[in-house]
Amino acid sequence: MIRVGIGGWTYEPWRGSFYPDGLKHAEELRYASRRLTTIEINGTFYRAQSAASFKKWRDETPDDFVFSVKGHRAIVNSRKLAEAGEKIDWFFKSGVLELGEKLGPVLWQLAPFKKFDREDLAGFLGLLPRAANGRALMHVLEVRHESFLVPDCIALLRAHNVAVVHADSDDYPMIADVTADFVYGRLQRTVEDIETGYSTADLDLWAKRARLWAIGGTPEDLNRIDKNAAAKAKRPVFIYMIAGAKTRAPAAAQALIERVKV
Repeated sequence: MIRVGIGGWTYEPWRGSFYPDGLKHAEELRYASRRLTTIEINGTFYRAQSAASFKKWRDETPDDFVFSVKGHRAIVNSRKLAEAGEKIDWFFKSGVLELGEKLGPVLWQLAPFKKFDREDLAGFLGLLPRAANGRALMHVLEVRHESFLVPDCIALLRAHNVAVVHADSDDYPMIADVTADFVYGRLQRTVEDIETGYSTADLDLWAKRARLWAIGGTPEDLNRIDKNAAAKAKRPVFIYMIAGAKTRAPAAAQALIERVKV
């Protein structure tokens, strides 16, 4: 129920720290996917990836591995999100669905200057496909402007069963409300001078929060916009070590995985 990973798998400083010396670059995904339980594919934000690439990534990873995929910037940077229907259709036809059962949440990351517009957001959420190839799709929205910190936003996301990113960040607002039947966290405070990125105490705390989310609870130490708790039900939890001291992300993810093992 709890998956922990990193953003991408190609990063030069990980060679010799996370990846063993001499490991072929072509083997890095295979290596990472056997030490983590999920990876967030970030390259899809910048350019379309081929169907062949998605198939290759699917086949290189273990049967129980899951990817999240970041939606293309042409969609989330549209002046009007509610008018991005054709771009959304294009994105899902570009090859993403070749991940098959390994396709997890699709992350829609808004620009820091994008402000909350109830009508526009409602239109966008209504455009997101709910299923493809006979299986449900999961969507998560990352908001990075404080105007989204309102009950109206939470209600809209819940009505569409779209998760909101819980960001542990110095730069972006934190929303701890559970708005979907899964939880998605992006932890962005890893530091270089701690081998595991986060301190032992912080890792223990995040493990406690993740386990609580997974059984249907809501951590009381995280402030919510809507004080009404979400429906209590078991739910998948996805946590990614993103940004901060990126060199430490794999170690942080592995340390958290050890703490949330059943």
